[in-house]
Amino acid sequence: MCGIVGLIDLESQRPVDRELLEQMNQTQIHRGPDGEGVYLAPGLGLAHRRLAIIDLAGSAQPMSTPDGRVTVTYNGEIYNFKELRRELKAQGYLFRTQGDTEVILYAWLAWGEACVKRLRGIFAFGLWDEAQKVLFLARDPLGVKPLYYAPFADGWLGFASELKALKKHPKLDRRLDLEAVEEYLAFGYVPDPKTIYRGAFKLPPGHTLTVRPGQPLGEPVCYWDVRFAPTVRDAREAAQGLIAHLKQAVKMQLVADVPVGAFLSGGVDSSAVVAMMAGLMDRPVEACSIAFGDPAFNETEYAKEVAGRYGARLCVYQVDPDDFSLLERLSGLYDEPYADSSALPTYRVCELARQQVKVVLSGDGGDENFAGYRRYRWHLYEERLRAWLPLSLRRPLFGLLGRLYPKLDFAPRFLRAKSTLESLARDSVEGYFHSVAVLGDGLRAKLYSASFKKALAGYRAVSVFYRHLEKAPPHPLSRVQYLDFKTYLPGDILTKVDRASMAHSLEVRVPILDPGLVEWVAGLAPELKLRGGEGKYVFKKALEPYLPERVLYRPKMGFAVPLASWFRGP
Repeated sequence: MCGIVGLIDLESQRPVDRELLEQMNQTQIHRGPDGEGVYLAPGLGLAHRRLAIIDLAGSAQPMSTPDGRVTVTYNGEIYNFKELRRELKAQGYLFRTQGDTEVILYAWLAWGEACVKRLRGIFAFGLWDEAQKVLFLARDPLGVKPLYYAPFADGWLGFASELKALKKHPKLDRRLDLEAVEEYLAFGYVPDPKTIYRGAFKLPPGHTLTVRPGQPLGEPVCYWDVRFAPTVRDAREAAQGLIAHLKQAVKMQLVADVPVGAFLSGGVDSSAVVAMMAGLMDRPVEACSIAFGDPAFNETEYAKEVAGRYGARLCVYQVDPDDFSLLERLSGLYDEPYADSSALPTYRVCELARQQVKVVLSGDGGDENFAGYRRYRWHLYEERLRAWLPLSLRRPLFGLLGRLYPKLDFAPRFLRAKSTLESLARDSVEGYFHSVAVLGDGLRAKLYSASFKKALAGYRAVSVFYRHLEKAPPHPLSRVQYLDFKTYLPGDILTKVDRASMAHSLEVRVPILDPGLVEWVAGLAPELKLRGGEGKYVFKKALEPYLPERVLYRPKMGFAVPLASWFRGP
């Protein structure tokens, strides 16, 4: 992975402040310690920090075509770059390097803005076309790689891999976006496209932004979206297809000119990835895992079992309360409020992995893709009840019961009826929002002053979900999966993995989020994903020849930190 930065004059062709551009670039040195580069043109500056993974000696950036027409600064990996290069060479384009960066240049010349639809990988890039006087920004379909942009008060626009680079610019509007504050307190992160600052934005996953100097800044354009259109209903066909697509995704993502390892938590997703890797590699998998002293959170016995089955070399780091000393360091990585406690062990496992390899494959995305979260199961139960009673009857009935029932946060989920009753008093979207909110509506309202409430003007974080409803599928399971694909996955999970890995100059690849695999899984009937209360139903069935039963069918633990016991102390 790498770090990218750019500045473009939206009004004329004023000279770029090179010192400022280099300062912005330097804030991201952790993303690319292997090299740096700067490209300057009238009214334009592009910069790059490189983490060399493919074509180690060549492919320095920013990279231009020989005639200087097109220049790109790019972060990520294009897994099908060899296939695209063959296709482009057949069209007459001549290549000077062995890497994937040059493929983006000629893909632009061949296919224009539609080039992003041909790229299979994880990426964020800024591309300047001198002939068309166009800056083209693009982010990968699922949002694995970040891309921020900001129109500055002096008529310039900046973009970067991380918000900290844009914060170096003196003209960034740093006033708090109060709607973003409301969203953060509800979700524990700031969802796309907002940031905590009024003047900076995230380019949403699967979107591009075309910038033309002298013209008003347009809106991002969607080029990819996950579409749930069930066509496969047979469990055997689904299981065979899943393994074939997962193997293909893993095989593509093993391509590198440096050693590749894996995260192995002992859960289904990371274990599946390691199993596929072991069958494709000619050497043992270098695997890394996190342990906790609290057995309720410790999965290492399962990780060791999977590692032993496939001859993987497993390294383990035990996280303990002393690791709280990392909090100040972590706050500097995220650049805006972020409240997922698993950021701490993720940082440690990335640190451990970087001591062994430069690239790892992870199992991230499995819960969203295959319907693994327990909340999906509860949401479907609640949806059945909602279908029996109209909201006009449910709201007063379950609202009253919810107020009367005691709060039992310490109890098992099936005894915590207060939350379920409160959810049933809401419509489907409000109910799901209630189940994922870090702080509920009532708690947030107690935090806010009268002036803050007035400034919000009635805005509520659930609006984030409602914005996505127009394109959401009708089936209740697919609908909440879609909402998580648009919010929780890029805003929380992938942000966490990117910041933690880049802090150690480690590249993390996510085969379960290969767009081809995601599209295929979206075509599975919902009952193949969640059946009889069992999440990831057909995925687990498909993996039965590869993984032990006690790994596949044990209760889900999740990658959480035992905060309660840590706070209580010994």
